[in-house]
Amino acid sequence: MSSQEIPEDKHLPSEQGDAHHGVAVADDPFADPGLPVHKPRIQDIDERAAKRSERTVAMLFILSMLATIGFIASYVIFPVDKIVYIFPIGKVSALNFSLGMTLGVALFCIGAGAVHWARTLMSDVEVAAERHEIAAPPEVKAQVLQDFADGANESGIARRPLIRNTLLGAMAMVPLAGVMLLRDLGPLPEDKLRKTLWAKGKLLINDNTNEPLRPEDVLVGSLTFARPEGLEEEQHDFQVQIAKAALMIVRIQPDDIKDKKELEWSHDGIVAYSKICTHVGCPISLYEQQTHHVLCPCHQSTFDLSDGARVIFGPAGHALPQLRIGVNDEGFLEALGDFEEPVGPAFWERG
Repeated sequence: MSSQEIPEDKHLPSEQGDAHHGVAVADDPFADPGLPVHKPRIQDIDERAAKRSERTVAMLFILSMLATIGFIASYVIFPVDKIVYIFPIGKVSALNFSLGMTLGVALFCIGAGAVHWARTLMSDVEVAAERHEIAAPPEVKAQVLQDFADGANESGIARRPLIRNTLLGAMAMVPLAGVMLLRDLGPLPEDKLRKTLWAKGKLLINDNTNEPLRPEDVLVGSLTFARPEGLEEEQHDFQVQIAKAALMIVRIQPDDIKDKKELEWSHDGIVAYSKICTHVGCPISLYEQQTHHVLCPCHQSTFDLSDGARVIFGPAGHALPQLRIGVNDEGFLEALGDFEEPVGPAFWERG
């Protein structure tokens, strides 16, 4: 085959093409273009502009502090059931809306202040570093620490105390919003756990007959349950109130009562004690008339009703509270006051 018969491969470059493409092949299409020329900002050359930016950042941090104070104040100002109309949202909870707005503003102002600080006052010189192994050599660690020190110095935090102090104030106050959120764990108990419906002059109502009790209704060796006068099952808070005011009444021969205070607070051997166990609040319902012991069915805490209802067995931590009783002019048993100590289990307010 002659040279004329050899087909020309149009994909093969010519000699001129080789020479031409040789230059292109030598160029790296992924070469590092480098960093753009640094252009100074107005804050870098005009101190008045830098002061304006500083005041702007400080104002944002101060707004964050004010919003945090507003968040805390919202808990006090707005009741949980208050509904307000907010255009264009409509009717919303005043408490939820105020909490969301104030906390959002507090966090936004810290973020916006930090961004404005970085964009206008901190150094904006770009620094490139080659990737390295995770375990950096000592000289790299030393360089990182030096870069951090240089960055802190270039940020101006040392020579701009207004920004530094307002930032610290905003960052210190924002966690207070989280502390206030702990109130959502439930309403504050105030003194509700210390008080019951028992008061001076309240009649003792028999739970079984719904009639006021007379001394002759309580027999020696019997166990009777009672509630305060005026507390009815139809009331919406009946379960809440009976859980604190439930009463058990027994009659003991006065000579068998060992505790002097118990004897003084009784009437003709009739003693009244809280029915709520001081361990975890179970209702006590088992009575042994020979020993005058009552037993909690949940965890077998045992109390001696002839000796101030002290604990003689089981996990209960303290004696049952006693209610001081007497007889009114009509011959009915009545309370002479409320319990002198909280009923039921020990709790964080006790003492």
